[in-house]
Amino acid sequence: MATLLSVNIGSPQALAGSATPTGIVKLPRTGPVMIDEMGLLGDAVLDKKHHGGRDQAVYIYMQSDYDWWAGELGQPFPPGTFGENLTIGGLSGDTLAIGDRIQIGDVLLEVTYHRTPCATLGRKMGDPRWVKRFARALRPGAYMRVLVPGTVEAGMDVSCVPFAGERVTVTELMATDGMRERPRELMERVLRTPIREKTRLRYEPLLRP
Repeated sequence: MATLLSVNIGSPQALAGSATPTGIVKLPRTGPVMIDEMGLLGDAVLDKKHHGGRDQAVYIYMQSDYDWWAGELGQPFPPGTFGENLTIGGLSGDTLAIGDRIQIGDVLLEVTYHRTPCATLGRKMGDPRWVKRFARALRPGAYMRVLVPGTVEAGMDVSCVPFAGERVTVTELMATDGMRERPRELMERVLRTPIREKTRLRYEPLLRP
């Protein structure tokens, strides 16, 4: 059984190199935290063009991937380092696919997309090269929509129910981010999953006769 290791909440603050406040700096919160269709209560989402919304209400990251980073770089990666809301132990990010469902108590989440690194992550990590480093590693974590709201707190059990339809992992999808044209076959497969609406609206016109 997987475990919710940390629930992380961000408040607005500016990072070095930018005067624009961001909510990427997230710290562990003790006690129960409410999750509704728009995310975690009290969590700051400032760049609403690229973050938040119903299809990206919650961002999860796996402790196994943090362990990999720690081994690669020889430094600790505490929960919330990459700006995730939920840090989960005992769950592999390698096989996590669009449509997989994560149950934490009464809360039910559904994978909708992978995290795409941006300049804000580079500023958070103190090195702009982190954008490409994160992309190359193919350990993106996952954005989730909230199917059933409720309350979570660190220490709760986590279960994963795999999507029974077309399997497109977040890693496979992230690997196409640098392509000028994504393979038609992949886009067709993606549209057979409960992918986020933004991606669906981008792919559908490309597949019309």
